[in-house]
This record gives sequence, structure tokens and C-alpha cells, in this order.
Amino acid sequence: MLERGRRLADIVEIVRDGRLHLARDIADALEVSVRTVYRDIGALVAAGVPIDGERGVGYMLREPVFLPPMSLSLAELEALSLGMAIVQEAADAELQVAAAGVMAKIGEHASNRRQAPKSWGFGVYAFEKAREGFRHMPLIRRAIREGLKLRIDYRSLDDQMTSRVIRPLQTEYWGRVWTCSAWCELRDGFRAFRIDRMQVCEVTGRGFKPEVGKTIEDYLTHVANQMDRDRDRS
Repeated sequence: MLERGRRLADIVEIVRDGRLHLARDIADALEVSVRTVYRDIGALVAAGVPIDGERGVGYMLREPVFLPPMSLSLAELEALSLGMAIVQEAADAELQVAAAGVMAKIGEHASNRRQAPKSWGFGVYAFEKAREGFRHMPLIRRAIREGLKLRIDYRSLDDQMTSRVIRPLQTEYWGRVWTCSAWCELRDGFRAFRIDRMQVCEVTGRGFKPEVGKTIEDYLTHVANQMDRDRDRS
């Protein structure tokens, strides 16, 4: 029987062709029980993977992305493999499954099979602090994609608790921790929040649209200007 992570990636690969697939057919392909398929699909949906369907009708993946044919050098394949290895160890369940799926496709479709070995020799181990925020990542990414305001209870580095409503703009990984750059309504300005310091993270039921002075482009300009000022003072 396939290990669970690989099985989840295989389910995504099966349902991504835009057609409905019965749980029984998926179970036969993976040599598992139908109950296992139902449980795995439930886990994928809970992690944010956009699978539509229901028992007895079938399942399919929404919004599949098709890329044109391309060629990759050995060094590019190594870079891709290293990136996916990091994601599989330093991200939440949804992205871990996606990373495993990417590497499975590379291994299956590489024209030179010698360029797609089972292992590239990378060992990547996520830091404990990065793992602490994983439970919030699917919701934060969904909020960024759909323009949803989030309410967070945030514990600062000096152990102060505040409750804030934010407009999440992007997430960043710094090797040890993940952060979420956002417009903070409490401070009326841009802030970067460590995701592992978020004690509560939930949708408010309110959305937001791009607004001049509060977009990701404005945030990046703000950061660049701050860096310029810091250099001028040094």
C-alpha cells in the first residue's frame, strides 16, 4: 500500500484531468478501500485543495493549470527538486501534497530518465518554529487569493497579546519562520506578522478589494523606501 503522502498526491493527479472520477475507480487504481479514498479526499479538501464532488457522483479538481511544453537543464531540475524538498518539509499539508505531485510529474515525464532520479541527495528539515504556524497557512493563502479579511490574536515577541483585523497580502519564508505581510487595520499601516505567533486566525466574513495605498505593490514600495532610508542613515 502506498504511504499516505504519496497516495494524496496520486489522488490529486488522478482528478486533475477535468473529468469526474468515482471513488471506487480511484480506490482500484491505488489498491486501497473506498473508505480510505473518502477519508483522503476529506483531508485534501480540509487542507484547501480545490476538489469538487460527492460520494456516489464523483470527484474532480477545479481550476487545473496547464503549462506549455518546456525543456529543463540538469541544474534547473536540481533547483526545482531542492525547492520542492523544502516545501515538503517546511510548508503545510496542501503544499506538501502539491510538491510531491510536482516531483512525481517530473519523474514521469522527463525525457531523459537519468535526469529524474528517485532522490537528488537533498535532506531538508524544517525548524520547529516554522511548523507551529502550519495550521494557519491554508486559511491565510485562501484569504490572499479571495481577498478575505482575517482576525488574528497575535502574541508579540515581548509577549503582548493584541487582537487585530488584517488584509493579508503575501507570505514569506525566512529559513526559520513564516511571516504574513498585511495591512493592519488596528495600526492603520503595513505590518509583517510571524505566523507561528498567531494564536488565533479566522475569517471575519468580510472581504476587501485592492485599495490605493494598501496593496502588495504599495507594501513592496514601502519596504524598498524603508531600506533606502536605512542605508542613508548608515
